[in-house]
Amino acid sequence: MKIQINKLDTSDRSRNRGSAETEALHQVVGLVEAFKAFDSDNDGKSTAPELGGILGSLGYNPSEQDVRAMMEQGDTNKDGLLSIEEFLEMNTKNMEFGGLQNVLKNAFEALDVGGDEVVTAEELYEVMGDDMGFEMTLEDCQGIIASIDTDGDGAVSYDDFKLIVNSL
Repeated sequence: MKIQINKLDTSDRSRNRGSAETEALHQVVGLVEAFKAFDSDNDGKSTAPELGGILGSLGYNPSEQDVRAMMEQGDTNKDGLLSIEEFLEMNTKNMEFGGLQNVLKNAFEALDVGGDEVVTAEELYEVMGDDMGFEMTLEDCQGIIASIDTDGDGAVSYDDFKLIVNSL
């Protein structure tokens, strides 16, 4: 069983800068939220019963066999658990941009309004709030950026940006 992510409609890209990229990020954030809601011990790893709950929250009704098959398919390090990274990679590989790393890279570029290869709290707020409709304040975005800003310059690079997914 695969979680099927709908192919993104890119017909209105000119109307909304980076809409496909931000929609892909929105889908990733939805997957993160579903994963975290069922990660009962908050360890960033999912057991088979937790995975069944995640899938149920996303509108699927998988059999135990389907859940086991997904666990086997997604558990790339073979530890018997599905990490959030494994879960995201498994469920983003068929997205328009092809896999979590490409989705994040394209989303980063869409958030980088200034084109200076860093994302500021203001840029994050502009895109996440205005374009994607998240109920986030500028202060929320400043907190997210500050929490992953490794050099304290008030902005994050792409490498730092990948950590945003885990902070949401």
